[in-house]
Amino acid sequence: MENSGSTPSTFQRLKVICVPLLGNALLTPTTQSSALNLLVQLRDTLRLTQTSGEALSPQTISYIFFPLSTILRRNELSYIPDRILENLLDVLSLLCDSWWWTMDASVWEQVFMLCSAILGGIDRKGKGKDRDDETKVASINCLWSLLRPRTAEEDPTNLLDGGEHARAVFAAFKSRAQSAKFMPMLGQTLDSLLGNAGSPHIPLQRISMKVLSTVVAEYLPDGFVPSVLPGIVSTMSKVSLGTGTSKGWANGDIVAAALHVMLCAIVRAVGDDVCLREGAVNSINELEDLLVDRNPSIVEDQPLPPYATRRTPSWLRATASQLHIALNSLSVLVKHPTPVALRGLATFSAEVLSTTTLTMAQSQPLLLSFLLSIRTSPFEGVSAHADSLLRRMLSSHSPGRQAIMRALFQIAQDNLAALPRLLLSHADAKVEHASEILESVCSLANSRPGSSYPGVPAISAGVGKLLGPNSNVEKWGWSLLSTLEFENPTTVATPASVIQLMLENDLAVPYQASLPELTLRHVSSREAYQALERMFRALGATAGEDCLFSVEWFVDVGHSGTGRRAVAALWVACRLLEGLGKVSLDPHASMSGPITRTKRLEKFARNLARRIGETWDDIDREELSGDSEPQPDADENNVVVEHVQGLSVIRGFSTTEPMQSSVPLQSTIQPMLHRGISLQLLSITAGILEARFLPLLLHTLYPVLHGVVSDSLFVSTSALAALNSIATSTSFATPANLLLSNFDYALDAVSRRLTRRWLDVDATKVLAVLVRLVGRDVVQKAGDVVEECFDRLDEYHGYEVIVDGLLEVLREVVKVIEEDDVNPLSGARSASPLLSTAGNVAEGLDAFAEWYAHRSEPKEDKEPLRDGSYPREAWGKAEEDADADTSDVAQPGDNSAAEIPPTPSQALTQQIVARSLFFLTHGSPPIRARILLLLAHAVPVLPESALLPSVHQAWPFVLNRLGDAETFVVGAAATLIAALATHVGDFMHRRIWDDVWPRFRRLLRDLERADASNALAHRGGGTVGTGSAYTHSHRLYKAIIQTLTAAARRVQAQDAANWEVIVLFRRFLDRRTHEELQACARELYEALCRNNEDAVWLGLSGTLGWVEGCVAFLQEPKWDLEENVRAILRL
Repeated sequence: MENSGSTPSTFQRLKVICVPLLGNALLTPTTQSSALNLLVQLRDTLRLTQTSGEALSPQTISYIFFPLSTILRRNELSYIPDRILENLLDVLSLLCDSWWWTMDASVWEQVFMLCSAILGGIDRKGKGKDRDDETKVASINCLWSLLRPRTAEEDPTNLLDGGEHARAVFAAFKSRAQSAKFMPMLGQTLDSLLGNAGSPHIPLQRISMKVLSTVVAEYLPDGFVPSVLPGIVSTMSKVSLGTGTSKGWANGDIVAAALHVMLCAIVRAVGDDVCLREGAVNSINELEDLLVDRNPSIVEDQPLPPYATRRTPSWLRATASQLHIALNSLSVLVKHPTPVALRGLATFSAEVLSTTTLTMAQSQPLLLSFLLSIRTSPFEGVSAHADSLLRRMLSSHSPGRQAIMRALFQIAQDNLAALPRLLLSHADAKVEHASEILESVCSLANSRPGSSYPGVPAISAGVGKLLGPNSNVEKWGWSLLSTLEFENPTTVATPASVIQLMLENDLAVPYQASLPELTLRHVSSREAYQALERMFRALGATAGEDCLFSVEWFVDVGHSGTGRRAVAALWVACRLLEGLGKVSLDPHASMSGPITRTKRLEKFARNLARRIGETWDDIDREELSGDSEPQPDADENNVVVEHVQGLSVIRGFSTTEPMQSSVPLQSTIQPMLHRGISLQLLSITAGILEARFLPLLLHTLYPVLHGVVSDSLFVSTSALAALNSIATSTSFATPANLLLSNFDYALDAVSRRLTRRWLDVDATKVLAVLVRLVGRDVVQKAGDVVEECFDRLDEYHGYEVIVDGLLEVLREVVKVIEEDDVNPLSGARSASPLLSTAGNVAEGLDAFAEWYAHRSEPKEDKEPLRDGSYPREAWGKAEEDADADTSDVAQPGDNSAAEIPPTPSQALTQQIVARSLFFLTHGSPPIRARILLLLAHAVPVLPESALLPSVHQAWPFVLNRLGDAETFVVGAAATLIAALATHVGDFMHRRIWDDVWPRFRRLLRDLERADASNALAHRGGGTVGTGSAYTHSHRLYKAIIQTLTAAARRVQAQDAANWEVIVLFRRFLDRRTHEELQACARELYEALCRNNEDAVWLGLSGTLGWVEGCVAFLQEPKWDLEENVRAILRL
């Protein structure tokens, strides 16, 4: 600050205001406005002076105070208006900031009493009206100027005494306030401040608690604080909880201020230091401290000061119990939405814990739970603050470290033991809270990034005892498993095509399979379920190797059956092992760095993976034999407590009959969940072992692939996620690469399950999905697959299920060979130009016209250029050259492609086709359909020299399939004919129009008669087909139209047959026909236009009535074809 003297300019400005203010000291209706304006000017001038850093001299302060005191003396305090009194108190507050250093104690006392009287309403006794909130704020501001401690930097004397002068002045005022004469006024002021702390006026509330904290912390005598402790704690609890407010939560800064006032009162009333000093509690640090009567700190008959309360052990017990109840009411503040309130609660809890270790031992778990809950706050700053407070109390130099550590372990045990009860009560919020508490306890074992405090190794040891051999897991584990009951998961349909493309090595698809979420019966919120998952992961990560005992126990329980307890046991073991092995099943999670794992953990992971692979097939046998768990008694259905959500169900009939139990449904769901969680365990073991997991694929690859082909969406999705996780853990780019590298393992596992000793009907599905997942790279392994399939076909040709599965495998092999594009000749064959296009017709007419013009002209004889009567070369050489020329020039009709030897893939496909033709007459319709589809996929692969003999041999059987009783068999036969028409159109010319088209024509008539009596068919308006795309007639119509479209594009046309097609398929162009059939019909007519556009135009125009005369009979007014016809004819 500057020197203590006032500048002349400042004094002159003040004098100009103070002199007229003194003249208007007597407040009348005519002088009140002038006095108010002068007080406002004086307040602004003092604020400007204070902002400039200029200190007022004592003489100047006295000069300013004189007109203020004159106003107070010459007017009754109760008659001074609120506005004038407010500004007067503001001036007095600014004046006291500088006056505090030289103020006489009696003046300080008088100003204090003035402010207290205004705040408490004593000045207006009997008036029935209290001062407004702004006046009260001004009076409390003046009190703050009187009561607040000063620092050495604020001393205007500039004494370099280290703040000794400030402490001396503060001690003098403090002594005055604690005098017996002043205590009633201090108590009245405290009561007024407590009353205004609950005011709805936020500025008044803030300044009231600001002054309260100073009064309680500095001015109240030690013996007086216990007397006012109940009132302070009660009032501040109401303020912090927002009792009486309409908005629910109190403001964050209000909550923090109220907790700070409560903290000051608790520490001064029941702190360890003051209670030890007065003998209310004993500290045992040495053996001698066990002597009860050693150095008593107080004398019972010593007189007490006025208004004081003696601290005795009985008083302390009673007060600690009441405080515990009050602190328990603050539990809801851990969910406060503002970070300021959460930080205030964390600071309050930590300070009370540190200062009341001996006196409030019963409240330690509660306060620690506050800190642990706040540590999980989504606000990073709040979480870091609570974490640093906890680590500071658990540091080695903390005096209460042992007591807090015991309380932490007790909290962990209590919350873990309470989980079964909370789960059964459907208390999701409490379950989430208990899980977060346990997670926070475990997180203290390791250092937090960015924190200056290290981890607490003792917590790891304590959690290890909680899950180790001496943890009595058999006791608390059974109670936990009895409440962790999983329901049928609500899986969300994922894009199967995306997953399939990803597994087929399509790196352009940014999709990774993730594990589906499970659903707990007693937990409805997703947050609570995720909190349980995080809790078990944290327990496993903190306990370390000691956790392996509990994991092994849960795994043993899980493999003892497939019931609900077994499923819950596997889930708990999965989460614990996930934390222990530092493995994340989230495909989007990134690892922070290299992780070292012990040999004991890796050995356990290897044994667990091998055990799952060996017992995988036992689940099927258990499903057939029934659930191993005993069925509940009839009395168990009569539950005492029923948790109902939603509307009440009102039944209008008697309920004497017992309701059907859900045990049969659960018995089918639980084995499915058991498989899915077992696959998660395989993923975790792969993450632990990483590259060392590869030898275990001999045991584990079949369970994963078997899960992929499961009928359950949950199991199949889990298997896909497990396959992706295993590929990532073993350093393979894609699952396809993993399967290709270990193809022999998978094929061996399938072969072992297709023997007479061990026959698994799902083994063929596994082999098919293996071929599909590996994709085009399986071509090099296809020979082994085909050999295995035909060996099993020879052995099990009488078993329909086995034959159907093996044929599906062969079809997958042919599809893969087709996609591999290993036959360039078929590609050239399929890319041949269309037959009978308009361009070819024009060229043919031009050539005919040229021949016709020169047909009568004589041919010119070409004379030899040399005499041939004698040889010009050696004998025999001409014949050799002629033979060479003949061999070099291809003769007409020769097929050069037939001379090219087939590739290994073509030879393999030819073998599959040749050995599969016998199944065209199989008694099972699905098998007949699979053979036809297999042949359709083989058509683009094989060269004509290998394809056409097989087609010629099988053609009678293919034609018979067009008359099959099953619709899907007829559709498969049409698909084969379409493929043949596309790739070998010349070969199919006579067969299409002489053999196939008459059968199609007859089939169309039969379908038309069937639609006439079909309830799903559109009978009105002459439309065709049904409104559904899933009826037999719709599928047959579609197959016929697509086959004829392929024939129109690639097969030489016949005019008569073409005209029949044009006439018969017009009805499919009706706008009321199904959209899919309309699209197929448009493609058919567009293909027919390429052959004979005039015929198409004539047939369609005659149908619409655009052309009359000889084609007028074609007109059909009941059909609405115009839109499609215009699209076909491009009108």
